[in-house]
Amino acid sequence: MKKYLSKYFLASILGVLLLSCTDLEEKPVGILAPESLFKTPTDVQTAIFGAYGWIASERLYGRQFVTAIMLRSDMVDIGDRGTPAERQQVNDFNMDDNNNMVNVFWPYWYQVISAANAAISGAESLKLGENEINPLIAEARFIRAFAYYHLVQVFGDVPYIDRFITDPSSVKEISKTPAATIYQNIIADFQFGKQWLPDNQPNSVRSRATKGTAASYLASVYLTMADYQKAYTEAKFVIDNEAKFGYGLVADFQDLFRAPEPNNLKEHVFAIDFLGQQNGGGGANDDIMPPMTGVRGADAPRSGWSVAVPSMAVYNTWDSRDYRKQVSFTDSILIGGVLKPYTVFDNTKRPHIAKYARYAGNSNTEGRYSDHNYAAMRYAEVLLIAAEALAETSGGPNAEAIGYVNQIRARARNRAGKQTNFPADVATGLSKDAFINLVLEERRLELAFEYKRWYDIKRRKLGEQVFKGPNSLEPHTNFDPNRDYLMPLPRIELQVNPNLAPQNPGY
Repeated sequence: MKKYLSKYFLASILGVLLLSCTDLEEKPVGILAPESLFKTPTDVQTAIFGAYGWIASERLYGRQFVTAIMLRSDMVDIGDRGTPAERQQVNDFNMDDNNNMVNVFWPYWYQVISAANAAISGAESLKLGENEINPLIAEARFIRAFAYYHLVQVFGDVPYIDRFITDPSSVKEISKTPAATIYQNIIADFQFGKQWLPDNQPNSVRSRATKGTAASYLASVYLTMADYQKAYTEAKFVIDNEAKFGYGLVADFQDLFRAPEPNNLKEHVFAIDFLGQQNGGGGANDDIMPPMTGVRGADAPRSGWSVAVPSMAVYNTWDSRDYRKQVSFTDSILIGGVLKPYTVFDNTKRPHIAKYARYAGNSNTEGRYSDHNYAAMRYAEVLLIAAEALAETSGGPNAEAIGYVNQIRARARNRAGKQTNFPADVATGLSKDAFINLVLEERRLELAFEYKRWYDIKRRKLGEQVFKGPNSLEPHTNFDPNRDYLMPLPRIELQVNPNLAPQNPGY
């Protein structure tokens, strides 16, 4: 999809201006009005590409949002304590309602939503037959649901906007929508996507949604809601149609994190596509995750800032026989032309995350402006959703559920072409609770540093266990389950619009 993302459709939450970027340079187009702006399905498609472009920005998947939910987990700690306080506050569970990470990514998610709503309204204004226009509406609705999928998990009750805003004053008095209602709206959008999206996008690009993408996210939403039967049904639909959708596990785990990944990498169910060495205004296409996770003082092109760095416990408790550990960590690196171990790293003497900095592709000397296609959803995760949900509905693990985990473990035994015997297949005879814990642990390792762990902690209410328990990988004795499963709404939003009150508990 890289060829599409040189044009960005930029729309604010107030919805009064439409900006279109060609070659990442912002150029005003005019006042938004669907009937005057959208003349053809191509115009709708341009708006959709712009919504995708908002996601591939520094404010969301390029740094701010994904760093926040990564630091919130027990897998990633602050490395360099000289980094801005806003990041330390998110990590240390002492953030307030003026945290600048939240202040930055909150409006960007609503810009994604605004662009999607503009596309939906524009498509409807064309008055075309449903077979012609519904696939585009479905793609816009998928993007809207994807934005709310993240907003509702991070903040709980938030304003839900499902219309194209033509009157800015109407936004000033909008109130919050209950999370339960938002989830139902998300489900409706994903269901519409599952009905109307194509089985495959042109050239099988994975940075545009398909039926399989929508079904996979339905499975994830149902898992989050603990509706395990529906989670299994949706995941099984994807698994049963893996050939139709072109899904599967790549043979070598490292190839998932070697930029530039192919646009049609079979394990990618949905990817966030960055273009190497390009960037634009407002953080457009600016991927900063390689330097955020890279080693400060290392030789280019793998130098970085040592900001988001796992604790030693995360590294030490991960079995070194697991190839995924080798792929996931940098525990030695060239410094001054000499390979040095982490014990002498200049700033943070701990192994660093390697998934983004090791192979950043076409990028600058720190890995910034990378060529990564970040997997927001992988087929491996669909298998793990199916395994967990099936065990919940079946009273424990059966051969099918175990088989899904074993597929992932079998891939992990391929150590860059050399077959090993670790990790072994799942033992039979496990209790339901033991198997669920095994699946959660498999998710923690398989999806390490891919922005999933915090959502698992939240949905399973594991906070007190993982932050205050005896086996905590990243102890935080101040973790408060009555406060810390949600982040605060931005203070400035409540000051502008008191109808958004009350603030989330504890802030």
